[in-house]
Amino acid sequence: MRVAHLIRPGAIELCDLSEPQPGPGEVLLKVEAALTCGTDVKAFVRGHSLIPMPGPFGHEFSGVIAKRGTGVRRFKEGDAVMSTHSAPCLACRYCKKKLHNLCERIMATKVLGAFGEYLIVPSHVVQQNMYLKPSKLSFAEAAMLEPLSCVVHGQSGLEIRSDDVLLIIGTGPIGLLHMLLAKKRGARVIISGLEPERLALARRLGADLVVEAAAGLSLAVEEFTGGIGADIVVECTGQLDVWETSVNYVRRGGTVVLFGGCKSGCIVTYDTHRLHYDELTLKGIFHFTPRDVKEAFGLLRNGFDVKALITETCPLSGISEVFARLSRGIGIKYALIP
Repeated sequence: MRVAHLIRPGAIELCDLSEPQPGPGEVLLKVEAALTCGTDVKAFVRGHSLIPMPGPFGHEFSGVIAKRGTGVRRFKEGDAVMSTHSAPCLACRYCKKKLHNLCERIMATKVLGAFGEYLIVPSHVVQQNMYLKPSKLSFAEAAMLEPLSCVVHGQSGLEIRSDDVLLIIGTGPIGLLHMLLAKKRGARVIISGLEPERLALARRLGADLVVEAAAGLSLAVEEFTGGIGADIVVECTGQLDVWETSVNYVRRGGTVVLFGGCKSGCIVTYDTHRLHYDELTLKGIFHFTPRDVKEAFGLLRNGFDVKALITETCPLSGISEVFARLSRGIGIKYALIP
């Protein structure tokens, strides 16, 4: 079988490997669609601690079960399914506290290699985070389950009301998913970014105000909110300067969701007077829980439309060109078809 390996930043090779066999509780998935992700792009451009090199990568996928291991009861060979690439162990200290996204083994037991013809899905993922694909969803749309689960988790606990204003900084796939979900929940959304094509897409998808990041975001937020500031700010760039300036746009008593991941070891600073006397909440976000996955699945099953975020469908043989485009800011998500 062919599997794309990230050899080093900027270098992808298609490798021929033996088809793996599923163990107890596992399934062998014939990948029908795998989506590119911002984390994949970071790894391609500069490397990433969670994606070892050289090695397989890609973690947003859907497909058809080719074989199942002993003990698999919920699915059969030939089933079209959608899944995430990870799930909690349910036994560690954090899982026992119901902090499933912070499971001590969740990253160590994740599966990579969706940019390939076949993929082994581990038993704990099969049991918790795999679902039958509704026939009305394309495989590419079904592969959106993982990033949408992350976004659902990012907005969990925010209690978004219909009169709330959300400012989303970043117009990549995660920022646009945050926008779509916030709009579905009734909020008014300001979105800010750099790429004109992505800003135009955000406008078509229903953003209430679109702002070029360099064109006076503070003034735009002030005018849109009558001077009070956004109720919630969602940072989706992973850039240090944006992490620091995000608090400039939120109202007193508001929440800043720090979604975009920065390099390990980065340090940011905040005005303690602002945090304390304006009672701001800074909320770090990581990954998702099985509950988030279930909610994301329900959204997709019930018509949450993500088609506009899939820029193009390409064969696996074109993966190097796809990532070269993404590294130049061209496109949102690409669906690679093995």
